[in-house]
Amino acid sequence: MRTGFDNEKYIIIQSERIKKRIAEFGGKLYLEFGGKLFDDYHASRVLPGFEPDTKIRMLKSIGSDVEIIIAICANDIEKNKQRGDLGISYDDDALRLMDVFRSMGFYVGGVVITQYANQPSADIFRKRLTSLGIRSYLHYPIKGYPHNINDIVSEEGYGRNDYIETSRPLVVVTAPGPGSGKMATCLSQLYHDFQLGISSGYAKFETFPVWDLPLNHPVNQAYEAATADLNDINMIDPYHLEAYGVTAVNYNRDVEIFPVMQAMFKRLLGHCPYASPTDMGVNMISRCIIDDEACRIASRREILRRYYIAQVEAKKLGVETQTLRKSELIVKKAGVSTDVLPAIGAALLREQTTGAPAAAIELSDGRVVTGKTSSLLGCAAALMLNALKELAGIRKEVKLLPPEVIEPITRLKIDNLGHHNPRLHTDEILVALCVSAAGNPEAALAQKQLSKLKGCDAHFSVIPSSVDEKIYKRLGINISCEPKYEISKLYHK
Repeated sequence: MRTGFDNEKYIIIQSERIKKRIAEFGGKLYLEFGGKLFDDYHASRVLPGFEPDTKIRMLKSIGSDVEIIIAICANDIEKNKQRGDLGISYDDDALRLMDVFRSMGFYVGGVVITQYANQPSADIFRKRLTSLGIRSYLHYPIKGYPHNINDIVSEEGYGRNDYIETSRPLVVVTAPGPGSGKMATCLSQLYHDFQLGISSGYAKFETFPVWDLPLNHPVNQAYEAATADLNDINMIDPYHLEAYGVTAVNYNRDVEIFPVMQAMFKRLLGHCPYASPTDMGVNMISRCIIDDEACRIASRREILRRYYIAQVEAKKLGVETQTLRKSELIVKKAGVSTDVLPAIGAALLREQTTGAPAAAIELSDGRVVTGKTSSLLGCAAALMLNALKELAGIRKEVKLLPPEVIEPITRLKIDNLGHHNPRLHTDEILVALCVSAAGNPEAALAQKQLSKLKGCDAHFSVIPSSVDEKIYKRLGINISCEPKYEISKLYHK
């Protein structure tokens, strides 16, 4: 697991770049933050060395000049849209993000509910915000957006939206996920500022695609795989190529919206300060890649993980999805095979030899450990114990949790808690391991290895239970699985 990215260098040069852009607009900048601001696990997977909280640390280096606005789409609230990596709804994540930002000393100006059209769930969420003492604002759908510029830049367009009162030079607009209306929020603010005689500007912070890496670089291809459900397409920025004769990578939505940006700036300032959508960005990622091959390897792994995620989604829905079709194309285009994740072959081989569901994990030094399903343990639980033993140097034949420890828990599940599956899940064996550690030195030694699993790749020969999946993710383990269930039935919890 080679380091491919210089995290500390990035914090320094990225913050300086943003400060320079603030000054270019007279001291007030609305910065649209694409991707995850606080916990960008995708970036940390494809850029080894990038920490999930790097971007928030970078903003913290700018200090008290930062104010944060959280945008959330009313349609996402109505659909109860979930963050796949955390398993919580977007509205709950908005509150979680606010807690995180406040705990780090940031001022959060409020929450803007975009695309509001009297959705009942959005109304409930707004009342919830009010009861918590959080300011909220409403932004409305605009007919013909983004191409009907006359209506957009008017009192019936952006002028109809609530104005968000801000007080800091840098206003960061972020969201629980993509498609939340961050850009429209920034543009609406520019319109209102102009009406009020306030000099302000707009810039875009997108971690991916990386504009000055090749179009087919695996880091950029991994971004396309991650946004396959949005149908984002990486492309050469035609405006940048025409203006400068330089090839730059952007994506379809930014290229499509750029004429709106140009027209708006021309309406407000008499000219547009940007010649291309790439000009709007402040991305300094490529300057901090110190091992390109390490990032390429990590990105190919991510492309394959996304493909397996798409396969599982299609399995659960019972139909082939657009996301799966696009993921397949990206895998082929990137030339990725299952060999990039050794745990896949190991898990399938173990299932073949045992005749039961199995799992495997690749440790940070390249060792691969497997786990099988037994009468007392599911394959996820067995794999966890085997991996901890391997890391602790404990012999394979040693029983960290002997049957006399496991069986009472099994009886509790069946006899008292109404479970039908007697096998222990990962959370249950970890609790049992902690209890056993009090009188078992080897169990205590194994327990101390848990932190070493962070960043490792695990693969399951069947779709794991939601309990096992959550525990693995909380430990920082990257997981993938085959698109099939352990048991053939109609309802799977």
